[in-house]
Amino acid sequence: MAITRKTCLVTGCSAGGVGPAFAEAFRNKGYHVFVTARTPSKVPESLREAANVTVIALDVTNLESIASAAEEVRKHTDRLDVLINNAGLGLNMPGLDTSIEEAKKLFDLNFFGVLAMMQAFGSMLVAARGCVVNNSSVGSVFPFAFSSIYNATKAALNQASETWRLEMAPLGVRVITLVTGGIATKFFVNLQTLTFPENSYYNCVKDIIEDNPEENPYGVKPEVFAQDVLNRVEKGATGKQWVGGGASIGRFALWLLPQGVIDMMILSQKPWSKKLAQEHLKTE
Repeated sequence: MAITRKTCLVTGCSAGGVGPAFAEAFRNKGYHVFVTARTPSKVPESLREAANVTVIALDVTNLESIASAAEEVRKHTDRLDVLINNAGLGLNMPGLDTSIEEAKKLFDLNFFGVLAMMQAFGSMLVAARGCVVNNSSVGSVFPFAFSSIYNATKAALNQASETWRLEMAPLGVRVITLVTGGIATKFFVNLQTLTFPENSYYNCVKDIIEDNPEENPYGVKPEVFAQDVLNRVEKGATGKQWVGGGASIGRFALWLLPQGVIDMMILSQKPWSKKLAQEHLKTE
């Protein structure tokens, strides 16, 4: 049956992330929401059984999976009002020890998956004069240690997303880039932590690197974050939007503070730098 109400598709809706909160916020606003996840059974049961929700299996790193999802959506509508590219992962690893293969996998998910989704659903977005929401991170602008590859995927997404904003505006499509701060999700728990090589310089601080809280202590609740994003979409926002815990403060800090001070603030979060330097001196 054809859907007559507004439509929204959200990627990355497994439990524990912000995806389900996006889906609930837009559903409560009257949208029909296409809820997607690589493994649909990981979508919260309350969302799977909710009205005006269609659950679709989707792996954004697989072009066949994306094409199949787009075909499924077209069975219900030829328009898509909002596409929220939310699927993504982090990686907690020193750059010197990160395999090129793992780095490429992260780019496939966090960057190329977004591009593939926009291409697959582009005509539907144009038909609806819709809005794309790309979930980036403050890591795209701050050099958080041991997240170099993740930070790079999000920096690439920022630049591409802002460029797509200009390219798609004449077609009537808005593109929002979320420079996302802290959200109280299981992001840290789900970080990919790889085994350090035996000869890694960083083995002496491995325990410090891996010591992450279950939830971001400065994060806002997913429901609050999702509602904020919904409000911005409904009000016609476009371009970079600094949202989430500490995002506005971070934006101000980038404008106000020299890089050296920002570096000191980042290094103060975990006491690994001094210990690493001391241990390295012992080996020279």
